[in-house]
Amino acid sequence: MSGVLSRAFVHLRPEDNIVVAARHLGAGQAITLEGATITLHNRVGLGHKIAIKPIRKGEAIYKYGQIIGFASQEIAPGEHVHVHNVSAEAFERDYAFCQDCPPPPPRAEPRTWMGYDRGDGRYGTRNYIALISTVNCSASTSKYISERFRATELLKQYPNVDGVVAITHKAGCAMQYDGPDHRQLDRTLAGFARHANVAAYLLVGLGCETGQAIHLIEGEHLVQLNGSAKKPLVLTVQECGGIHKTVEAGVKAVAELLPRVNAHQRVPLTADKIVLGTNCGGSDGNSGVTANPALGIASDLLVAQGGTSILGETPEIYGAEHLLTRRALSRAVGEKLIDRIRWWEWYTSIFGAEINNNPSPGNKEGGLTTIYEKSLGAIAKGGSTAMVDVLHYAEPVKTRGFVVMDTPGYDPVSMTGIVAGGANVLVFTTGRGSVFGCKPAPSIKVATNTPLYNHMLDDMDINAGVILDGTPVEEVGRQIFETILAVASGQKTKSEINGVGEEEFAPWSIGPTL
Repeated sequence: MSGVLSRAFVHLRPEDNIVVAARHLGAGQAITLEGATITLHNRVGLGHKIAIKPIRKGEAIYKYGQIIGFASQEIAPGEHVHVHNVSAEAFERDYAFCQDCPPPPPRAEPRTWMGYDRGDGRYGTRNYIALISTVNCSASTSKYISERFRATELLKQYPNVDGVVAITHKAGCAMQYDGPDHRQLDRTLAGFARHANVAAYLLVGLGCETGQAIHLIEGEHLVQLNGSAKKPLVLTVQECGGIHKTVEAGVKAVAELLPRVNAHQRVPLTADKIVLGTNCGGSDGNSGVTANPALGIASDLLVAQGGTSILGETPEIYGAEHLLTRRALSRAVGEKLIDRIRWWEWYTSIFGAEINNNPSPGNKEGGLTTIYEKSLGAIAKGGSTAMVDVLHYAEPVKTRGFVVMDTPGYDPVSMTGIVAGGANVLVFTTGRGSVFGCKPAPSIKVATNTPLYNHMLDDMDINAGVILDGTPVEEVGRQIFETILAVASGQKTKSEINGVGEEEFAPWSIGPTL
């Protein structure tokens, strides 16, 4: 971490006119920066900001050396800088396409992990059978099938099978046939059907829904995952004769799949086969100081191995997109990101909303004041390598390196798209305490501060809060990278141990419910 770190605060860049509290600080407490003593006017919580020089009304507030907002009133040194005296006014950003595009990192000494080589260009970190609902009306039926395997000892006979997971959701009907929502849902479901962590699957529908299985199969060219060109098995409640008969047919089909799926064995694979999905949720003022920059280091280490790192949450890139366009591999790649930013400006406007109607109440309580501040911290997850592509939601990731996927900021919806795109392992940073999981991909949880890590020890995998105590951000980044390799090789994450991840499948619906 660049800048000045003390036990009380972090000063990230010389041009910043604020510091970030590294712990809770009381009113009247004095802090010293570059020989100057500043007395706090009031209590300031962990992750919150303190003015270190006079800031005039209308003057820009700087954090990370970038604008995060503007003073809505005069701010004196030692004052708490937050929503009561900062506003998120519009300002011009210089996109400077490709201006700072770095050269490819030197190829690192190859690292290996133990994973599943599917023999068709997919490389899995887990070994699941998926029951994919085409519509919410078949969700319970899918769950009943999966629960039959949890309720019996049958799975214990197949130790290489991680589970039978029901992929259920609230959509699938009351949408424009073959419209944007329909095609995006198909793309998302197909991404889970052919996911590297899924060894076999079957589709479960009601029968009369808009999201017909045949539309999904033909539009996304779905086939069985056993090397054949046969279409996948489809069960519909109406054709089978009701829920009970469909469940029995599903249980029989899965039982027949289990020996074949169990035959998959982990083999040594190089780290270029890892596709990393990144996300931050329940963020705080130290997310962009500790966990996100450390994850950025891990992202760079993976890219140096020839792997792929995905950054999502476009509304939480807003206000910081100019830092990514400067890293674009080409102007065309940079323009793709700006196209998505402009789309979001339009999309939110038709509902009378604004992109910077963010951060959330929990984010604000943790010290985040504006969307610009949140975005500048969020993009740190993407490290420092070139941005090689920008993808639509749930679009298959085919380019190695650092890529951006257009997803909403809402964590389950964002990660659903990223997993559908091919992420086979996830890292999720949190400052307030997210317990996110997303089967079939394992989710590593990184806490931004030590109090959170200790308080939610059963849910957090890594403590990035040690950076506030002086541990180099590079060291925590290497720890995250090593944990990615270990988890990819089969080490269970806290969310997996807790059984989290089956309810978090949440495809993005962008149109009206008809």
